[in-house]
Amino acid sequence: MKFEVKDNETISECLARMKAAGYTPVKRFQKPIFKENEKGDIEIYKEQIIFTGKKITE
Repeated sequence: MKFEVKDNETISECLARMKAAGYTPVKRFQKPIFKENEKGDIEIYKEQIIFTGKKITE
């Protein structure tokens, strides 16, 4: 299952949300989100962070 760090959320909060759902992180993906500014140049707008989680079995 994949969990994305939301705009108003810290990485720690996302990891806590994963744990509450019964998942532990196994991979982290980070990719830039680009936007075009008023001059027509492409710049990085933000970083998107996605964790892949594995179901915790007891």
